[in-house]
Amino acid sequence: MTINKMSDVLLTLKHLKVSYFDRVSSSVTTAVDDVSLSLEAGERLGLVGESGCGKSTLGRAIMRLLPNAIVEGELNFQGESILSMTPQQLRRCRGEAVSLVFQDPMTRLNPLMTIGTHCVETLRAHRPQLSDQEAKKSAIEVLETVKIPASRWSQYPHEFSGGMRQRVAIALALLLEPKLIIADEPTTSLDVTVSAEILQELTRLCLEKNVGLLLISHDLALVGTYCDRVAVMYQGKLVELGKAKQVLSEPKHNYTQSLLKAALLLHLPQKKRENATTEKPILEVKNLVQHYTLEQNLIQQLLKKEPTVIKAVDDVSFNLFAGEIFGLVGESGCGKSTLSRSILQLVRPTSGNVIFSGENLSQLSEAQVRQFRRQIQMIFQDPLACLNPLMKVGNSIADPLFIHQLATGKEAKEKAKYLLEKVGLTPVEEYYDRYPKDLSGGQQQRVSIARSLITNPQLIICDEPVSMLDATVQTQVLELMLSLKKEFNLTYLFITHDLSVARFLCDRIAVMNQGKIVELKATETLFNSPEHPYTKTLLNAAPSF
Repeated sequence: MTINKMSDVLLTLKHLKVSYFDRVSSSVTTAVDDVSLSLEAGERLGLVGESGCGKSTLGRAIMRLLPNAIVEGELNFQGESILSMTPQQLRRCRGEAVSLVFQDPMTRLNPLMTIGTHCVETLRAHRPQLSDQEAKKSAIEVLETVKIPASRWSQYPHEFSGGMRQRVAIALALLLEPKLIIADEPTTSLDVTVSAEILQELTRLCLEKNVGLLLISHDLALVGTYCDRVAVMYQGKLVELGKAKQVLSEPKHNYTQSLLKAALLLHLPQKKRENATTEKPILEVKNLVQHYTLEQNLIQQLLKKEPTVIKAVDDVSFNLFAGEIFGLVGESGCGKSTLSRSILQLVRPTSGNVIFSGENLSQLSEAQVRQFRRQIQMIFQDPLACLNPLMKVGNSIADPLFIHQLATGKEAKEKAKYLLEKVGLTPVEEYYDRYPKDLSGGQQQRVSIARSLITNPQLIICDEPVSMLDATVQTQVLELMLSLKKEFNLTYLFITHDLSVARFLCDRIAVMNQGKIVELKATETLFNSPEHPYTKTLLNAAPSF
């Protein structure tokens, strides 16, 4: 195989501008403003900035996935203008030449198609000469590189954790061996070990096959570890561009300096906070089990083979005390999210007990459990999938107050506005009347946080609530959660794959692996004296400055 020289330029952007015209107000909003940069074959370029700064818009503009946008300037791939391509040329370009890994995999995967069908259709659309068997063999090899076993081939997206869906999305992007991969927060929902493996695989592709990588991320430590150069965006503009080590060690722009300061804060050991109440626990999880049996095909049924059982949660026990922040970390697919849904009785456990404020939720009817959900709220991992696309942001936040009959229309609106301000979505009047699709991923997540707080719950189960936010906003939201905890005497069960976030926020941390809790300690004790081999692997894999 002939390797092109590093001087070969894959992608060139010159004075790129992306705008949106609002027909109602007859105004133009600029999302990307006068951006110029280039990416060479085999190079890894990190694009960082806060949510809403235009990073994702830039990535989609490169693939012309913004049908309602006004795109100006030059946009060339290997010397050919992408803006001048015909629809047929674009279809061939997407996937074969340039692949995009989206930020929110659940909204990009067809819920009616199995993972296998996704892979085969992607391959056959570009390589119709392949037989189904050849396509399946090729797809399984790629799926295995992102740690999706062949046994999951016939399952549907909803049967996968958020992290595993993201791995599927990455596999789909790698199937056609593109020359350029645009990865938009590709490891946001992945634990550090799988994240490291996937980024190492992408790095290997860049080095061995001269593939270019545009890595869009809010994680400065990750970008610094895996990228050659870093581009920093702020309010639609490119404010800093240079070698990764230089930008992270000697940032010139004020915004880059603030990003670095916030990121470093998350990586520092935290001062010991006041101890939580150690009397009676607010939540007791006792020997909780959640097993799923995979459906058998006709041949397996005829051969009377034993059905495959997935032990998503396997005999988990722990106590959570009032006022405590209890962290739950582990790899995607280890059972963290399933455990949270089992606690809420969104899925009934196979066995075991969940006792909240002295009441055994596992023995209550659905109607009785619903009454308790006012006191136990949840921030889900994928905000766009959890917000009604037809409801305005303000109405979505206020909706739980009407469900539980806690406020009148005027009171609900005022409280929703108050929480919009609390989570940093200002001006409040503007965001109140927007729809979820009009917000960036990070802004959608902040809406979810506001919605979860509106019923004044005792316990909030947080499933990766800041995973889509840049370091600056992460710190702001985490500090907000700490202040709200103190103000309203909240208790948090905080699920995350980000060890730095867990260290910043949590009093105690439980490490989960293959459905079991393998280690549970006070936060700093866990970081300084890990005992279980898996905990040590997690800590060693985490990117750092």
